This record gives sequence, C-alpha cells and structure tokens, in this order.
Amino acid sequence: MKMIFRILLLINLISWVSGTFVVNVTQTSYQAEENHNITVEWTFTTKPDMSITSVNTLCSLFINHKPLVLFHLHDGVEVSESQHQQFSGRIQFDKHVLREGRIRLQLSRLRTEDSGLYLCDVKTDDGFGSETCRLNVTAADHPEPQRPTVSPEPESQGWIGLYVGLGLTAAAVLLVTLCFALSRCFTKSTD
Repeated sequence: MKMIFRILLLINLISWVSGTFVVNVTQTSYQAEENHNITVEWTFTTKPDMSITSVNTLCSLFINHKPLVLFHLHDGVEVSESQHQQFSGRIQFDKHVLREGRIRLQLSRLRTEDSGLYLCDVKTDDGFGSETCRLNVTAADHPEPQRPTVSPEPESQGWIGLYVGLGLTAAAVLLVTLCFALSRCFTKSTD
C-alpha cells in the first residue's frame, strides 16, 4: 500500500512539474459539526472535447495511513462497491458538473470519525493529479434536557382561586359555628 501511495505521489509530482494537468481543491480545510452535511469539491483541468467516460477518480479518507474509499469513479461510472462501509448511503455525487472539471461530493450526517485527510486522485486522457483537504468534525452539543416547570395555565388559576376561596369560607363557617357552640355551652353552664 505504501508503494502505491508513493507511485501516486510521484505521478502527481511529474504532472505538476509539467503543468499539463492540474487538480485543485476549492477549500483546503473544512470545519463542521456532527449530523450536519458538507460539500467537498475538487477541480481538474479539462478540454472542450473531454468525454466523461475518460474520467477516473478515487477519493479517500486517510486514517493512520490507511485509505478508506469515499468515492470511486471509473470511466465516468460510479463504482459504489469499492466505497468503505463508513460512508455507505451518505455520499452524493453531482455528475452534472463533471464535464466542467469538477468533482463535487456531499457527505451527509457527518460523524466525528469522518475527520481526517481526504485525498482525491483524478486521471483523464490528459493526465493525472491529486489534491488533499482536511475535514474536522466536532461533536454536537447535546444540552441537558430541562425539566418542565409546572406553571398553572391562566384558566386553571381561576379554578385554584375558587377552591381556595371556598375552602377559606368553609373554614370560617366552621370556626363561627364552633365559637357559637362553645359560647352556648359556657352560657348554659353559668346559668
């Protein structure tokens, strides 16, 4: 694997020195939060008569010098079987911009393990080149769920007031009745 990587770098260096074929990345560094989406785009040298069937590309995420295939295009056709399971169902390729010399990939539902160095190799009939970019995915803030505060609704506040008022009235009537009964008892015993 190291040998293949060195050969790709050598071919890239030769094409860069000759200046005939150039691959660029629109942004060298991306910052995103997990569960969000991001679009990464590379551009490459094209000619007006270029056929998309002549485009071959391999975009990978390198983790500990090991490539995980993000996207693979062979002779203008997407090869989804070579995609690493980490990216399964989360990559969308915009084929409409390929003829313009652009490889646009949308990575959805980002995960923190998607962070790392992305390398995209592009080969056409006109040459070969590659370019890298870095993606840093941070964990989403999950605020502590707040307990709902129980505040009575305005309508129920009226009922609460009514119950309190009735309770106080009943207590007052009971107290008056008790006082009256006690006073009768005292007046009878003093007669």
